Formats: sequence, C-alpha cells, structure tokens
Amino acid sequence: MIDSLPFRRVGEPTRGGIVCVVDHASNRVPADIELGIAPELLDKHIAVDIGVEGVAERMARRHAIPAHLACVSRLVCDLHREEESPAVVPETSDGHLIPGNIGADIERRLALFHRPYHAALAEWLDAAQPELVIALHSFTPALESGGEERPWEVALLYNRDDRAARHAIRLFAEEGLTVGDNQPYSGKQLNATMDRHAEAHGRPYLTIEIRQDMIEREADQARWAALVADVAGRTAHALKDA
Repeated sequence: MIDSLPFRRVGEPTRGGIVCVVDHASNRVPADIELGIAPELLDKHIAVDIGVEGVAERMARRHAIPAHLACVSRLVCDLHREEESPAVVPETSDGHLIPGNIGADIERRLALFHRPYHAALAEWLDAAQPELVIALHSFTPALESGGEERPWEVALLYNRDDRAARHAIRLFAEEGLTVGDNQPYSGKQLNATMDRHAEAHGRPYLTIEIRQDMIEREADQARWAALVADVAGRTAHALKDA
C-alpha cells in the first residue's frame, strides 16, 4: 500500500503570480518498494536534487512564491521524464545499478506517481494562471562516473521558449555569478515538465539549476531563495514590459 500522495504544496497561489515546481524535491521511497541499493545512496544526487526542497519552502513561506513539490524519489519514478522515457524508472544512475527497478512494473509506478503528480500540477497551474513558472533543480559539481568539473554556479535551461531565461541569465550574471546557458545539460533534451506544463500552454518559465554545493546549508538555501525570488520577480516585470 502506497503511504501518501506523490506531491505536496506549500503556500497558496495568487492568480497571475509566480509559482514554483520541484520535481526532484524528495528522496522518499514508499515502504512497499525495494530499490535494492545501499541506504546512503538515498542522500545522494541520484535520489534527490540536494538543497532544492529547502530553497523552495523558503521561497513559499518568505517570498510568496508557492510550490508544488514531489514527495517521491526520482529513483522510484522520475517525474521529470516523459512516460515513455527509459529513465522514468531508472535501472542505473551515475554509475550506480538500481536492482529493484530491473523488471519493475513501470505501468504501476506511472499510475501511482507520475500521472497523479502531473494531473494535480496541471489543475493547479490552470487555476493559478501564473505569469511565470519556476522549475527548480540542482546539479552536482561533477558526476561520480566521470567528467569535468562544472564551473557554473547557476544555470538556465530551456527548449524552444527562452524569453524568460534570457532575462534571468543576465540578472544572475549581474550578481557576479557564473551562469550556464543550457549547461551542464540542455533543456532541448531535458525539459519534460516545462515542455508539458509551460511551453505547451504558452506560459513563460524559468528552469533554474543551482549547483548543489551552493545550497547544501540552510543559510545558503535562505540566501538563494531570496535571490531566485528577486530574479524571478524582475524577470516577470521585464516580460510585462516587452
């Protein structure tokens, strides 16, 4: 028996305001699902976007940007993938085998987690009619399986619609940050939730990736919550003036 919904909310949207979506906020694994991995792996980036839950909660409670947050680990069901993607129930992640996902009942995972999460998100956004959607993620300074150090402190990802991202890239750079433009990976390949809930509806959005070592501590999460809220607010005003 699955023990809770795959999402939760913090704060109430103001119609026409700014909202935040966090697909990888949680490392929770329901009691009736066995992934077959060492428990310490649930605290790593393969299971959760480190730091983003704290940033999003502070944005909601202190800066009036309500959040729709996942309540299940991406290793159980990756809510930021299309249903047909092989990675929606990953068998490996950054060099780690996920034995419990080999031969898993993917349809059951989709029915329990993916579909209710996205159905609820669609309803929430339709009611809020936001002027801007923030999709909040974090990325590792480097992959465990190899690759170069990632110099970006924050990054903006986008697919076809870059109108909000262009403003945010400039605004973060003006704060003295090293800003990735569709780095360390491209929103043209990894933008599933915003493709579905923002681009498909013509909604401006910011897919923001923060490097995980920047937001591991609570004090840093508070600082970044204020910064993201400020950049998002200024981006929304710039879009209105365009």
